[in-house]
Amino acid sequence: MFLSVFDMFKVGIGPSSSHTMGPMVAAARFLDMMRASPFEFHGLRASLHGSLAFTGVGHATDRATILGLGGFVAHDYDDAKAEAFLAELAKTHTMQPEGLPALHFDPKADMVFDYDHALEGHANGMILMATDAQGDVILRQVYYSIGGGFVVTEEELAQGKATDEGDPVPFPFKSAAEMLVMAKKSGKSIAEMKRSNEIARGCSESLAKGTARLWQVMNDCINRGLERDGILPGGLNVRRRAKGIHDALQAERGMNLTAPHTINDWMSVYAMAVNEENAAGGQVVTAPTNGAAGTMPAVIRYYLDHVPGASESHVEDFLLTAAAIAGLVKYNASISGAEAGCQAEVGSAAAMSAAGLCAVMGGTPEQVENAAEIALEHHLGMTCDPVKGLVQVPCIERNGLAAIKAVSAASLALRGDGQHFVPLDACIETMRQTGADMHDKYKETSLGGLAVNVPNC
Repeated sequence: MFLSVFDMFKVGIGPSSSHTMGPMVAAARFLDMMRASPFEFHGLRASLHGSLAFTGVGHATDRATILGLGGFVAHDYDDAKAEAFLAELAKTHTMQPEGLPALHFDPKADMVFDYDHALEGHANGMILMATDAQGDVILRQVYYSIGGGFVVTEEELAQGKATDEGDPVPFPFKSAAEMLVMAKKSGKSIAEMKRSNEIARGCSESLAKGTARLWQVMNDCINRGLERDGILPGGLNVRRRAKGIHDALQAERGMNLTAPHTINDWMSVYAMAVNEENAAGGQVVTAPTNGAAGTMPAVIRYYLDHVPGASESHVEDFLLTAAAIAGLVKYNASISGAEAGCQAEVGSAAAMSAAGLCAVMGGTPEQVENAAEIALEHHLGMTCDPVKGLVQVPCIERNGLAAIKAVSAASLALRGDGQHFVPLDACIETMRQTGADMHDKYKETSLGGLAVNVPNC
């Protein structure tokens, strides 16, 4: 099993990897289908189902789908151009993606939120359609946004878990148990094995540059979030708090009476800065999703700014270790809140972050696996219940608390010798089973939990 560090961590835009980035990716794939088709197209339609319908407005799913059909992509998204495109589309009801003719699309009539018909394959389902001159559908494809910006077609999902048809890798572990056996036999760390796998897939020249860019985007996002205040969009009137907290923390630096637990506020404010940026539609890195994008950058920033002897040269090892854990969770369970609740998003992010921190602080592979297990275990059962379908409440604070848990998990693991009672594989399987048993109203539909018990207007 191989999932690249660049599969797990993608540069994109907020507020959601599954509900914003995924639909944009699906639309790009559909445009490619159209370009390869012999048919003559005159129009486009789209319908959103399941969680994409119920929380689509709050997650900007309709906007992302329309922009994707217009040819916009997440990795080089330009907000000014997007706004101009949407304004023109509202007037003309016409778009012309590159390589295709002018196509009719009325956002009010051709973008449908279907609350009544969930698609069978996944909670995040959507149907994209192209029509002829008479308005009849002549090309149709079902897509599922399965978390973290990953998208599969109906046919790909029916084939089961994605097959790995690329060049073989030297350390193809599919479980944490296999990972530890390979580490022991090879004498390599988890990061070293992951690096060997990346190089085997032809990433040797781009690996260092790519991981450096990932951290740069993460760190830039933290810094932007620490500098901006105001009200977040969406109608909840949630105010940004990261700047105010950070300003207060900086003013308190050097005071003799600062409480030891203030370090938790530093971890939280780094995470909150990222997730406030995400909520505002800013540029973030999925880690492993947008809703959980603040946890890992916060832990890396904590490591660099507050841990004696920390070095930015170790960030690549952090990312590689975290990606190894993320791959295990995705392959054996889920990183999708719509599929398994927030345990799959923030819980996974905490496990990844704990593993990465443990690794760069000298942990053995056994201690790294233990750190990931501790962090994930104490997020089991966490629901995804965003108020008004916005990635704001409780998502922003939740990332801060996950960062604190991740650091605590890494610290506990480093105090031990790697031997522990619950294996990471058992914890991942428990998360999968818990997600399967969880009622749909607690899985990113905003039909239960805080979403219905907190006034949102």
